[in-house]
Order: sequence, then structure tokens, then C-alpha cells
Amino acid sequence: MPNNDVILRFSGVSFSYGRKKILDEVDFSVRRGMKLTLMGQNGAGKSTIFQMIMGELQSEEGSIIIEKGLSIAIGKQVIPRDELEITVLEFFERAFPGKKMYDIEPRIKKILEVVHLAAPLEKKLGQFSGGQQARLLLAQALIQDPDILLLDEPTNNLDKQGVAALTQFLIDYQKTVVVISHDADFLNAFTKGVLYLDVFTKKIEQYVGDYLKVVEDIKARLERERMLNVRLAKEIQHRKDQANFFAQKGGHMRDVAMKMNKKISELEGDVVLMRQEDRTIRNFVIPCQEEVAGRILLLTSVSVVKEHKPVAKKVNIILKRKEKLLLAGPNGIGKTTLLKALASGNAKGEEIQPGIRIGYYRQDFSTLDFDKTVYEELSDAARQGTEEEMRSTAAGFLLDAEILKTKIGLLSEGQKGLVAFARLVLERPGLLLLDEPTNHINFRHIPVIAKALDRYDGAMILVSHVPDFVKQIKITQTLDLEVL
Repeated sequence: MPNNDVILRFSGVSFSYGRKKILDEVDFSVRRGMKLTLMGQNGAGKSTIFQMIMGELQSEEGSIIIEKGLSIAIGKQVIPRDELEITVLEFFERAFPGKKMYDIEPRIKKILEVVHLAAPLEKKLGQFSGGQQARLLLAQALIQDPDILLLDEPTNNLDKQGVAALTQFLIDYQKTVVVISHDADFLNAFTKGVLYLDVFTKKIEQYVGDYLKVVEDIKARLERERMLNVRLAKEIQHRKDQANFFAQKGGHMRDVAMKMNKKISELEGDVVLMRQEDRTIRNFVIPCQEEVAGRILLLTSVSVVKEHKPVAKKVNIILKRKEKLLLAGPNGIGKTTLLKALASGNAKGEEIQPGIRIGYYRQDFSTLDFDKTVYEELSDAARQGTEEEMRSTAAGFLLDAEILKTKIGLLSEGQKGLVAFARLVLERPGLLLLDEPTNHINFRHIPVIAKALDRYDGAMILVSHVPDFVKQIKITQTLDLEVL
């Protein structure tokens, strides 16, 4: 069959979660061998589309047509919590349900080389770092060699080496790929089109071209819409002023005013409603805990993983107010483990000033209670503040009244990240621990977050593999675990 055959089509597909409309008569098609970006705001429904392609969710209206006999695999964002206790071998065996794979172990070894990961087959998934888990998720999808490969935020937690290896793999991959990601350079390296999910209209707009060019085309269109609204607003106000003037004159002038009001209604109907994708979180400040002074943290030793074994290394790290430490090193070397130990107070060689509140942003969002609503979670964090302050903070992170009533576990990963940042604002910590805080976050929000972290007045330890993000923050010290 020719390579330009359509192998996947959404035709008039609609879907809702309860009363919330996610997709409204969505239409798009994917041709054999295409490499596409699925783009849209956090919570718009991108992962929902992937679930529908996988057959995990069914459309309420319309049809999803997939060429018969095609294999589909998905690389998900996170390992489900109920799988953290299974071994690497069991994890890969689950990629082939109902099949006995006699060559599974050499296939696992080969695919782990592709993602640059050494992973003993008997090791449990929960014992790997976030970056290593991201590589395992990717490898589980790649080992299936599917006709349609779906990747949901595949570069999250990957270091530079990991992103480079994945990029080359996808450039060489001869089959169809659809990717959700906020990494513009990564996407521009191999995708040749964009499926743009508009969170306002609930529809897909399909574009052809390099990712960065498509993004510029979308921005230009939105700017044209904004300028049209400005012109219409001026004309509407002018006509309203005239209509009010004529209405006060009485008699025949009232008929003129009525006709003008009809025209005003027509003009108001021409106003293009602002796209919610363009909404960026408000500038915010993470307040530092009151009356914090002197040495906040002393760290005299750290545990570094060498050949899968922890090794103690001496260091001399002192953090005071406004001091920011970048914790560097490859995936699996012990960065997340160190932050977790610091947050729990169990790190060897640590001395944290008594009474210091710790704000901890975990890459798996496990500091949030998935069974609580967003309102309950933020209310717990804002015990010292008012209801009004909590709601105002939530609104600044695009967490509206409907989202406040939603359980954390039902949010998209990007929305969980915004809840985590809102919680940090309300907690007013003296020590901030941040583990990959840009993962899952819409690229429009990242400069706002970087600005807030740069202005934070307490002590901070940051783990991030995103150089452009780190450059926006004044780092005062760097601890590279790889060179210890």
C-alpha cells in the first residue's frame, strides 16, 4: 500500500467526562509514516485522544477508524502506582499480553541500549529514579515496534543524552509517530505536522510543516483574531454611544436606536472569543517563611549511586537565604533520592535549621493526595491564610471553580503540576526542594515559573535537565554528583 494512505481517522468524535465536554465533533486523519505533534493546553484532552486511539475510552458520537491489523503502542507519562512493585522483566512481559515471548530477555537488553539504561531484570520499578522510569516507559513502547507509536511527554525526566538518543531513534523510525510534548527543539527535529487541540472549541485543527513554523503560524492567527477584536470593540462602543443618544431623543429616533442595537448584536457575534490556550498563569511569588535567617541547610555528605550501589561522598554545602543550589548529574545517580531524604529529614550529613518549613515539589506529585479535591488540597496548605487568598492563588494558576471541585487523581499531569506550585505559594516555605519542576508544564508557563523561582528569597535546591530553564534562575552553587 502507498505510504500516504490514511491509517487513522477521527470523524465527528465527541467525548465528555461527566458534564465536562472534552471533544466536540473532532475530525482529523493520520497517514502512514507521518510524524505528528499533538498540541494543546494542559487538560485540553490530549491524553484522552491517546486513550481513545488505544481503545481504552469509547467515543460518545462519531467514529474512530483504524486500519485493520495495525499494532499500536503507547509510551505513557508515568508508571501506574500499582505497577511499581513489579520487576523489569514483568513490566516488559506485560507489553505482550497473552503471548509467551521466548526471546524476551535479549529483546529487553537490546531496547534498553537504545534508551541508554542499565536495568537489572529482577529490579522493581519503584526502585528506579524518575528519569530511569521514564526510559523504561519509553522502552516498553519501543520494544513492540508498533505501526503507530504514541508518546506522551517522552522527554520528561530524560537528561541530555537520553533526549538525543530518543530523537535519533524517532528520526530513523519508519512507521507512524504521534507525540505529546512541550519540548519545542525535540519536536522540531522530527515532526512534520501538528494536530492542535483547541481547549475552547474542543476541536482539532490540523497543520502541516515543521513544529516551530506551525507554532508561529498559530501565534500569527491568534494575533489577527486579537486585533480584529480590538477593532470590533471600538466600533461596538461607538455604535452604543450613538444608540443611547438617539434613544433619549424619543419618537422616530427610538426606531433608529433599535436598528443600531440590532447591528451591535451582529457585531458582538463577530467577536472571536479569546483562545484559552493563550492564557498563561499569572506572575506569582513564593513567599519565604517569616523570620528565617542564618544558615538554613548544612550538607556534609551525600549518597551517590555507582554501578547500582550507593556510595557515601563528602561535600560541604551551606545554604542561606537567597542561595540556590543546582543539583546535577545523570539519571539514576541519586538526585531524587537526596531530595526525598532531605524532605523527610532522614538524609545523612544534613543539618536543617529547626522550625524551617520545607516546600517539596516532587516529579511524581506524590506530595499531593490524589483522593482529595484541589480545593481540599489547597485549603490544607493555606491554613494560615484566608479562603479568598486560596481562591485567588488558585485562579492565578488557571485552577477555576470547576477544577477546584475535581479530585487530584483525575487531573492531567500538567494540572497536577500547577496545583503543586499553588500549594508552594500557600505554604510559604523557608527551604524549597524542586525535582524537575518543568515536567508536564505547558511551555507558556515556564518563563513565569522561572521568574518566580529566581525571585524566591529562601534557600533552594533545584534538579532540572532543561538548560534554558536553569539559565533564567540565578544559581549560586552547583553540586554535580557525577564528579564526586
